[in-house]
Amino acid sequence: MSRDSVAFTDAQVLEQCERTVLSSCRGVVSYRRLGELARLVFCALRCELEILQDLADDPDVTEIMVNGPDHVFLERRGKTCRAELSFETEERLTRVIQRLAARVGREMNELHPIVDARLSDGSRINAVHGSIAIGGPVLTVRKFNRSRMTMEDLITQGDITREAADLLQILTMAGYNIFISGGTSSGKTTFLNILSDFIPQTERVVVIEDSAELQIRGIPNLVRMEARSANAQGKGAIAIRDLIRTSLRQRPDRVIVGEVRGEEVVDMLAAMSTGHAGSLSTGHANSVRGMIGRLETMHITSSGFPAASVKAQVAEAIDIYVHLARMPDGHRRVVEICESAGMQDGEIMLNPLFVYDPQQGLVSTGNGLKSKGKLQLRGLAERIYV
Repeated sequence: MSRDSVAFTDAQVLEQCERTVLSSCRGVVSYRRLGELARLVFCALRCELEILQDLADDPDVTEIMVNGPDHVFLERRGKTCRAELSFETEERLTRVIQRLAARVGREMNELHPIVDARLSDGSRINAVHGSIAIGGPVLTVRKFNRSRMTMEDLITQGDITREAADLLQILTMAGYNIFISGGTSSGKTTFLNILSDFIPQTERVVVIEDSAELQIRGIPNLVRMEARSANAQGKGAIAIRDLIRTSLRQRPDRVIVGEVRGEEVVDMLAAMSTGHAGSLSTGHANSVRGMIGRLETMHITSSGFPAASVKAQVAEAIDIYVHLARMPDGHRRVVEICESAGMQDGEIMLNPLFVYDPQQGLVSTGNGLKSKGKLQLRGLAERIYV
């Protein structure tokens, strides 16, 4: 059936799968299980992710984790659980990964044992070959979020307060450079999407990503660029750093960098410091202070500049830090909002504006915003109450 099924519609193939499973398993399993088995056979024949396709189609599932052929896990509504699925063999799982890699011109084998790629719907995958993964090939699918959240959604869910949300909206409109930090799966990309809603529609925005995930909307003058890995011959790679450099020749008002992980930090901070007010980016860290330390370390490692000059550039480039955290109940919440308050004794000072209290949630510190120049320039100073 697999050889000829390409000539049939999905409905015809599914019908044939149901007939085959019914004739083979009638009286052995329940009718409900017969339907599930028929669907699994159909997915194995016709779907990009084979038996994982139904999980990929489930809007409540945000991540799929395969640790070898017999261990499939998923994250649904913030909670991780095991799926009652398994691949027939390790070779079958390997073929699925190889097919996904081939769609984006990549190879997966012992010579190229690690693959990062993007599926046709925008979801990200990471895969590790069985030659270096004990227990069989590893496949992780970070699903593309089709539903676009808004700031109102976060307020309703209790992930941020109205007061903090209003402040960030005005600061974004006024052109403050904002950096969003957090751990893995803390909601950084979602929050960056939300902040982009407040960028004035008259501005030209350049978006740069390692893998296209952001859903920027409402900005007519928008340029989007995506980094590219080297092909199987080791050629053709385009790094985020290359894209940031070329973006500065495209006359952007703002530059949005999806995530900073390495040497591109040098060019991102340069862009933020040279007239591209209102630029946005994200990075991995456990706190605002931890994010500052990571930015400094990445910059020094990449540029070789003295630590003092790097600290000064970080202090000048970034105006506001927003830190997100994933809570034990699965919710992603804003837990810190800090203003960069210049340098003192060779260290970057912070002015905490909002902090998270386990009993009260996100609360104002009562500290006022120290730098109001950009607000005054855009006539928004009277809308700030901190």
